[in-house]
Amino acid sequence: MRILVATDAWRPQVNGVVRSLEALAASLRNRGVEIDFLTPQDFRSFPLPGYREISLALPWPSLVRRRIERGYDHIHIATEGPIGQVVRTICLREGVCFTTSFHTLFPEYIQARCGLPPSIAYAALRRFHNAGAGTMVSTPGLARHLDGRGFRRLLRWSRGVDHTLFSPRKAATLGLPRPIFLYAGRLSVEKNLEAFLALDLPGSKVVVGDGPAAPGLRTRFPDTHFMGLKTGEELAPIYAASDVFVFPSRTDTFGMVLLEALACGLPIAAFPVMGPLDVIGASGAGALDADLRAAALAALDISRDCARARALTFNWDECAGQFLDNVAYAHGAITLGAVGVEPWLKPVEVAGRHRSAPT
Repeated sequence: MRILVATDAWRPQVNGVVRSLEALAASLRNRGVEIDFLTPQDFRSFPLPGYREISLALPWPSLVRRRIERGYDHIHIATEGPIGQVVRTICLREGVCFTTSFHTLFPEYIQARCGLPPSIAYAALRRFHNAGAGTMVSTPGLARHLDGRGFRRLLRWSRGVDHTLFSPRKAATLGLPRPIFLYAGRLSVEKNLEAFLALDLPGSKVVVGDGPAAPGLRTRFPDTHFMGLKTGEELAPIYAASDVFVFPSRTDTFGMVLLEALACGLPIAAFPVMGPLDVIGASGAGALDADLRAAALAALDISRDCARARALTFNWDECAGQFLDNVAYAHGAITLGAVGVEPWLKPVEVAGRHRSAPT
């Protein structure tokens, strides 16, 4: 099988979308699937104003069409940016089957940045995704959220973590007063970092990552230890050396860093919102509270073994299997509810068209 994935998010970006696609590719190739990517590296691009680490591509439709015509068995559109838009248009025009995935709550991000009502952005996103054969989502919470916004054919595609790379055995020596409360991820307004950094907590606060909000945060919170961007082998020992991972975001659809932290035996403190609710579930591996300070202090009492055990329930091979099942459904090879296909929401036929309904 040959699959083409179109994505506007790609290296050198460091985010959950890119890491998910790279891990998916590795797992699919282990299964004998050939997977190619159509990314901003294939076109001229320019930095997004105010967010230079993100590149916006200028995809020529003729080039995209030639790429699609190479003979792929399936097209998957991972993002809704310029590349995703052009691929979607060509697929619809040529009658090519495609699926999409919903990674980011852009309507809430846009509202946080410029105040645009989310309903306007959701209308555009709904039109984008509902044109495909199915939209892959990472959690039941996200599926319910999108179902309430009119999205159809929502398909399960969870996330995994490298249990060998992210391990409690690899702890750094940070040399800071304990307990150590850690955040790792993008430093931008939608991540709600102030909610963590303004807390009155004992010990030390550590922030790993970079982004447009970094200069302002460093100025406003001089007592916080900012370590810059770290990934993989550099990041895992920092997780393992910390005591609590504090995740202040209210808008993440999943939060890959949550799994990485858990895999290193690091309990989670977060708001009880989509993402943390789904990742932590009833495992007891995190403390979720509307009072983030209370959650952070409560997480100190959670065992590292409990956190690690929760991470072990997520793996990339299973995610690759879900992705392939969704592709098979898109092409009519199997139906929702069949063995191996586990939609987050049951399909309901309405006036000859599929609509999703809560289970």
